[in-house]
Amino acid sequence: MAKGIKVALAGNPNSGKSTIFNNLTGIRQHVGNYPGVTVEKKEGYLSYRDYDITIVDLPGTYSLTAHSLDEIVARNFIVDEKPDVVIDVIDTSNLERNLYLAVQIMELGVPLVLAMNMADLAKKRGILIDEDKLSRLLGVPLVTTVATKKLHMNQLLEKAVTLIEGKSDLHPPVIRYGREVEKQLGRLSAEIARDSEITRHRSPRWLALKILEGDSVVIDRVKKSAVGEKVLSMSERGIAYLRSIYGDDPEAIIAERRYGFISGACDESMKRNFELRHNTSDMIDTILLNRLLGLPIFFFLIWLTFKFVFSLSAPLIHGIEILFGYLGHLVGLLLPEGSAIQSLVVDGVIGGVGSVIVFIPVIYLLYFALSFLEDSGYLSRAAFLMDKFMHKIGLHGRSFIPMLLGFGCSLPGIMATRTIEDENDRLTTLLVIPFMSCGARLPIYILFIGAFFSEKDAGNILFLIYFIGILVAVVMAKIFRSYLFRGKSAPFVMELPPYRMPTLKGLVIHMWEKGVLYLKKAGTVIFAGCVLMWFLSNFPMNPSYSKDYDLLIREAKGERQIAELERDRNMEKMKKSYAGWVGKTMAPAFKPLGLDDWRVGVGLVGGFVAKEIFVATLGTLYAVEVEEGEPYSLRQALKRARRSDGDPLYTPLVAFSLMIFCLLYLPCVATIGVIRKETGSWKWPLFTIAYTIGVAWIVSFLIYQGGLLLGLG
Repeated sequence: MAKGIKVALAGNPNSGKSTIFNNLTGIRQHVGNYPGVTVEKKEGYLSYRDYDITIVDLPGTYSLTAHSLDEIVARNFIVDEKPDVVIDVIDTSNLERNLYLAVQIMELGVPLVLAMNMADLAKKRGILIDEDKLSRLLGVPLVTTVATKKLHMNQLLEKAVTLIEGKSDLHPPVIRYGREVEKQLGRLSAEIARDSEITRHRSPRWLALKILEGDSVVIDRVKKSAVGEKVLSMSERGIAYLRSIYGDDPEAIIAERRYGFISGACDESMKRNFELRHNTSDMIDTILLNRLLGLPIFFFLIWLTFKFVFSLSAPLIHGIEILFGYLGHLVGLLLPEGSAIQSLVVDGVIGGVGSVIVFIPVIYLLYFALSFLEDSGYLSRAAFLMDKFMHKIGLHGRSFIPMLLGFGCSLPGIMATRTIEDENDRLTTLLVIPFMSCGARLPIYILFIGAFFSEKDAGNILFLIYFIGILVAVVMAKIFRSYLFRGKSAPFVMELPPYRMPTLKGLVIHMWEKGVLYLKKAGTVIFAGCVLMWFLSNFPMNPSYSKDYDLLIREAKGERQIAELERDRNMEKMKKSYAGWVGKTMAPAFKPLGLDDWRVGVGLVGGFVAKEIFVATLGTLYAVEVEEGEPYSLRQALKRARRSDGDPLYTPLVAFSLMIFCLLYLPCVATIGVIRKETGSWKWPLFTIAYTIGVAWIVSFLIYQGGLLLGLG
């Protein structure tokens, strides 16, 4: 019978860890959350030799200190879950920086294997490593890998299994931190060792080391132990003594000693061929990070991304639109004519969900393009480029990455703010992320752009919408940092990973992982929202009408007149429904924005559950206006919509005003929930709801009224 073992996969961001995880596990993956936190937990499964192996992909971190939630989660998993072995993925081209995490894992006393990844890149940069010597110096087995080419994946598994079986003769050395630090470690360790409960999963030396480093998580745990009071009293005296000796905090002294150990190991085992003075990434950066060309190139690439997505998806959207139109028509023929069940299935489910499903090609293509930019190493450059500009609004480049993630979904963007140590920077970034146009809003843009703008202008309009979102976020960040969260911005340091050509498999996996969330939402939240909106738009079932439609239909001459009367009756029924009441109640607030359609108010309420429901709601409410036997198309229904005076209900200016309001108004309920969880209070979620609605109304008002003054109405 196969034996089960657990392997933890650790590594710095951009070290190729995710690629190795995908190579080893393929599609046998499960994504969830670590208990009690919103950090994503990825597990994969495979069989090797006589073992069933579970691989846990830990959050990418530069260290195992307690400065961010990702670091704490990764460390707690290694300490508390006790994996059989940890594989640390190293960017060999940046060896010294990456080995810092490896040294911290070694200090935890867990079996460790190093995956010396990107070995081909290191060689191109003139870095030559004596692998056997480095392995002996560190006391851990290592395997040279090239994840993008799947090189030596089996050797990596073999080393891990050999280590688990106890067949390795390597033993990591104990790093010494100097006479004075070691004296304090010895005293603290001896006292901590008296409590067997707290040392059950952690060695006394490691706990003592963390206390001297000022690790708040460990200090809180020790404080609750039987020896806590005495240990913390001793540590305070010890830290004060070390400061007096070295003139610096023990945390800095310990970090210097770790880097000293790493530097010594690298000097012994690594050589550089200095004939290769500039690597490819450096040469590319001379252009992409150029002081004058950098930002124009960045905005051009983002514009090109939207152009690519819109142009390639247009025929696919049209095809799916036709398919759902005929599906609704065929299903309608199978159900009792004029019955509630026919209306629910055809108008509510197929019309509502179908109006959202048609945008799947756009969602997947956008995620594919963003994954390419991220995996190639360019998005880190984008943060670097924006650092100087971000400082002018009181933030720094590190805030740009969560904001950029917000283009895919606000949830991971908000969760990514954990890496921002300064509380003012973190809260400011968190509050402006909802203005980054998430993928859920994309169906709204595609719907109205496709209906009211030419295909030639579509990419430009889409880029302009995203640009306005960024501009509003920048302005609000400046206001928040000037009045709400005053203080200097924290310093920003970011490594620039080497450029690499992303693998097709990696891009497809990333695209699928993100896109499947959209599919799940369409099958659950959006489905439920469509059914709810159908109910609201069809009840009460028998309202009192302004005319005797049954009599007028019997006396009507010709099928066209009958169809017009039936459409008028349906429209009056909807206006007297619960949905109509909601829409008409909200309508006066939207008239100054050019929005004279009561159905918009209903859609915006539904959009608070999930932004895609806005489109699904319009799909349900407009379904009654479709000519009998005509394939359903919401875009055509919007084009035909008329005011009471016969003028079009929507013009390009009105459509643009509505899209901007949808861009800026309150985020979905899931985002509000995450803001509550990340801030630990209802103060900021409620503030977000209020201020985003206000900002959305003001900006849309300025756009519509300004457009009228310029004669664009």
